[in-house]
Amino acid sequence: MGKVLQGGIKQLLMVPVCLIGFIALGLASGYIVFNLLSFSRTVEVPDLRGKTLLEANNILNKRGLYLKVEGEDHDPAVAPGNIARQDIPAGDKVKEHRGIKVILSKGPRVLFVPEFVGMTIEEAESIAAKSGLRVNRLLSVHSMVAEKGRIIAQRPNPEETVQGELSLVVSAGPYISIYYCPDFSNKGRDEAQGLAEKLGLNVEFKGSGNRVRSQKPGARAIIKSGDTVYLQLEERTNG
Repeated sequence: MGKVLQGGIKQLLMVPVCLIGFIALGLASGYIVFNLLSFSRTVEVPDLRGKTLLEANNILNKRGLYLKVEGEDHDPAVAPGNIARQDIPAGDKVKEHRGIKVILSKGPRVLFVPEFVGMTIEEAESIAAKSGLRVNRLLSVHSMVAEKGRIIAQRPNPEETVQGELSLVVSAGPYISIYYCPDFSNKGRDEAQGLAEKLGLNVEFKGSGNRVRSQKPGARAIIKSGDTVYLQLEERTNG
């Protein structure tokens, strides 16, 4: 009877011992797994811009990472089908087995160019922006016929295709020339008008005659292109 009692007591004592053992084993296993997960290797994210999918995939696989294609977008600097951008910047550190999201290039956006000749710069830039274009180069040149500030040429030409950028040539107005005022005295009205136009001068006639009697400013006065010369004509006489 005493032996049976002792055996029962031993069995009862074994239960909590086994339970404690299982708990300890579980804690130890959890600790090991936690440490393995917490201290997994970190790697540096490579620069994938401009790479093909095959090249990018090989580079990532060597670092324990993988590729995730998220979509496409226009990029004039990257060939169509290659990687235009990535969600995690190159050089950042991430855990292994991380997915790197990328956007593929669709190449440059091809647009049709409107007619800009004759517009002001403000008008052209407004229309260009609405068309998805950008004025990349603006060249100013003197012109004797185009009003200052008006566009006189463009590249590409209207209706041609463009990759988002264009060049415009704008009038800077006529050259400003400084010289001595010519002598209009005794010249006929038409002759005086022709001479003034050649010199880029404006002319105003006073009187009803056909020959210049006097002028203002006077002959050999300093003038510049665009100035106005006032010419007094001889009065007609009734004879």
